[in-house]
Amino acid sequence: MKILYSVFLCILITTVSFGQETTETKKDTIVPVTKLDEVIITGNKKTDPVLTSVSNNHVKKIVQPKNVADLFNSINGFSVIKRGNYAIDPSFRASQYEQLNIQYDGGTKAMHACPNRMDPITTHIIPEEIAKIEIIKGPYTVRYGATFGGIINMVTQKPDYEDYGIHGKVSAGYESNGNSLVNLAQLQYIKEKFDIVANAGYRDFGNYEDGNGVEIPSSFRSTDYGVKVGYNLSEDQRIQAHWRQSFGRDVLHAALPMDTEYDNSSIISLDYKLGNIGTVLKSLTAKAYYSYVDHLMTNTDRPSFMMMEASSAVDATTIGGKFELNWKLTEKLNMFSGIDAMHIARDGGRTRLVKIMNGNPLPMPMEFNDKVWQDSYITDLGIFTEAKYSLNSNTIFTAGIRYDNVVSEIQDPEDDFAEMYDLKKRTEQNVSGTVSIKKAVSDKFLIEVAYGRGIRSANMIERFINHFNVGQDPYEYIGNPNLKAEVNNQFEIGFKGSEPLKNGFNRFKYETSFYYSFFENYIVGVIDPTITRKFNPMAQPRNVKVFQNLDESYKTGFEAMFQVDFLNSYYFKTELSYVYAKNKDFSESLPLTPPLTTRLSVGLEKEKYWANIQYNISSKQSDISRSFGETETDGYQTLDARFGLIPIENITLGFAVINAFDEAYNNHLNFSFTNQENFDREPITEPGRNFSVFLQYKF
Repeated sequence: MKILYSVFLCILITTVSFGQETTETKKDTIVPVTKLDEVIITGNKKTDPVLTSVSNNHVKKIVQPKNVADLFNSINGFSVIKRGNYAIDPSFRASQYEQLNIQYDGGTKAMHACPNRMDPITTHIIPEEIAKIEIIKGPYTVRYGATFGGIINMVTQKPDYEDYGIHGKVSAGYESNGNSLVNLAQLQYIKEKFDIVANAGYRDFGNYEDGNGVEIPSSFRSTDYGVKVGYNLSEDQRIQAHWRQSFGRDVLHAALPMDTEYDNSSIISLDYKLGNIGTVLKSLTAKAYYSYVDHLMTNTDRPSFMMMEASSAVDATTIGGKFELNWKLTEKLNMFSGIDAMHIARDGGRTRLVKIMNGNPLPMPMEFNDKVWQDSYITDLGIFTEAKYSLNSNTIFTAGIRYDNVVSEIQDPEDDFAEMYDLKKRTEQNVSGTVSIKKAVSDKFLIEVAYGRGIRSANMIERFINHFNVGQDPYEYIGNPNLKAEVNNQFEIGFKGSEPLKNGFNRFKYETSFYYSFFENYIVGVIDPTITRKFNPMAQPRNVKVFQNLDESYKTGFEAMFQVDFLNSYYFKTELSYVYAKNKDFSESLPLTPPLTTRLSVGLEKEKYWANIQYNISSKQSDISRSFGETETDGYQTLDARFGLIPIENITLGFAVINAFDEAYNNHLNFSFTNQENFDREPITEPGRNFSVFLQYKF
């Protein structure tokens, strides 16, 4: 029925679009539109940061991802942290969560409300809306907020501002494993002075089966819509407003203690740019955004419900903005300076109705109320300047410095948390910076060298959580409001190049990066033998973990890509990534460190059709963090195949089979089954063989 529904939706909207008589033809004279700074990596070597990568053409990756984080699975150096099919976080080079500066369209952010990250930033946008993902591989720029391990900018699709009139697209996709359905509709109206883009999407995913045929609780439904309105005040001035909402429903989390009843998010952003101001001051840009996440989770369908009913209503508010000036002081010196701010506030509580205590049923259930976020906030005000100097026509030197004033406060603490610490408003002052050089040795070879000092103040979980299970292990965690800020001193060298070939082989392309980071004050949870559990005091483990700073830790690794293009349309590509991380204080690995990963792919790219086969190899991971509750993970291999074509104009059709050999496996970063009937506490397994079909019509 879901397949029929998808096809019917496409046919219906297609029929309506054929009947449109209001579409205007492309005009002979087009007024240029000032482009907002939603894109970080433009292809201009004089303004782009160093050591970057871009992933795009997502429409040709046929399988419909569960959320935006799944788009990262195909990007070299990335893994994903999975707690189900909805709560998925990207990990890059063993950095994750707030160690990565994740944003939309050059600065918009929406922070999660759930302490277990059931609703990470990647769940609040339609995956099919993403046009490309830009990555800055370390703290190598100071212009986009405080950055510790790298920047991820998810760029949403932009209309063709020269194509006046009404246009749009509709798409539908179906996945066999889980009987899952995805729909998206987009409509745009472009005029010389203004433009409007609206979209809406619906996703309905069922429980999937792993390679052993075991059904994994992972279903969810989500509805999203967004409206973007832009107005061109002049040829050099543009203002744009963007409003989007997302509604998650009935989300099952296999590796978390509760499920999501609802997760509602609202995001609004306002962008402004004034260009071509003068000979010295070139442009002015401004951004402001607001997001609100309202989240309810319960244990209604969990085994623990018989002993205790639990529900937790939490919310998160994120407010931020940025103001930046671009200066061209001399022909060779290009400068960016400005201020930015981000305010995160969270509150909410958990209600527990205890029915059985110490193994004995209670004649009257007892109700308890726990403070989850304890009405806390963190405000970061940053000032930055970054200069790019052209040493010659082929060499760019970049230097930047940044100051962050970070204020944090807990306004409604639990009594036991207040007894542990002297809770006062705290102010931190962080100074970060970067220097780098980019040299085009020739038009076929580029070398980049960089050092970045990235600083990240502790997040709200690490500061203020109080006796909650927020890790991969079964420990209760307690925050520490006195944590020092993490510091990442990262050094990196990268090479990019290509060489022409002969005899049927067109070109050889390669790209490599080698990096080393030594950390100061790295934050981890450490067992405290003097503090026992607060909830379920008879359960194991009896003691808790308290967030602390490490003295010595580091990581090093590399990514490499080699590609041979042949017979004009074919290619063979190899990608490798490896990271080694060490917690010298505990003589073990840092947590959430992925193993050596290799991808081998062969494919063809034609204008009307394309196809690829990808063989994924993940090595065994025995270098683990036992203090984090990690276990060794066996290596595995999977095979994916994708095929797409344009059978007639404006119609795109695609097919895919993922995990074609029906391999039973789990990623090393997956969390373990928690509070699930018929499952032990072991890492959740990935989907088995999965067929998908994709249909898109543009008009």
